[in-house]
Amino acid sequence: MSGARKPPPRETAKLDRATIVQAAFAVLREKGLDGLSLRVLASHLGVQAPALYWHVRNKAELIGMMAATFGEVAAKAEPREKTWAARLIAYGHALRQAMLLHRDAARLCAIARPIEAPEENANRVAAPLIAAGLDVRRALSYQSSVIAYTLGWVVYEQSQPMHEHLAQMLDLAQSFESGLRAMVRGFVAEVEEETAKRGSPARRRAKGRGA
Repeated sequence: MSGARKPPPRETAKLDRATIVQAAFAVLREKGLDGLSLRVLASHLGVQAPALYWHVRNKAELIGMMAATFGEVAAKAEPREKTWAARLIAYGHALRQAMLLHRDAARLCAIARPIEAPEENANRVAAPLIAAGLDVRRALSYQSSVIAYTLGWVVYEQSQPMHEHLAQMLDLAQSFESGLRAMVRGFVAEVEEETAKRGSPARRRAKGRGA
């Protein structure tokens, strides 16, 4: 049939997502984000570019696949306490540590396009926090705030001039910890305040009168 898709090259048999992403991080370590390309990646893997295109359509998709691994690693962090606040703090720490292991990781995450549909991503991100007592809206909002804070912090840490400047003034790890915990304490206070308002005598009387 004229419209049938050609069979993939034999080279694709030894490729899968995990292999490609692992090789991409090796290229990132050697050449940085600016030197990462599908052509360079194919050469690193010892295959022709067409074999790679069967698995990755373009550089944007590759970057999305790479960025997704940081969230996957961070999501596996299990704090001793199973409260949603403890989970947020553990997630922030794990995300920072995962990104610090790879050159230009923060820049990569900042430009990455999500590889999941919004609903799938929302369900995956929110599930642990919902199980720990948060509603969907707050789970997504709070998690996004922790991600944004962590990403911004690691951008500074992975920028050599900024890192050197900040390191002369403060302990980067300790300051990250303080900021993360302060943010989460603010979330806890917000939830407690809203809960108190819903449970106040005046509010209950108002509900009893049909207000």
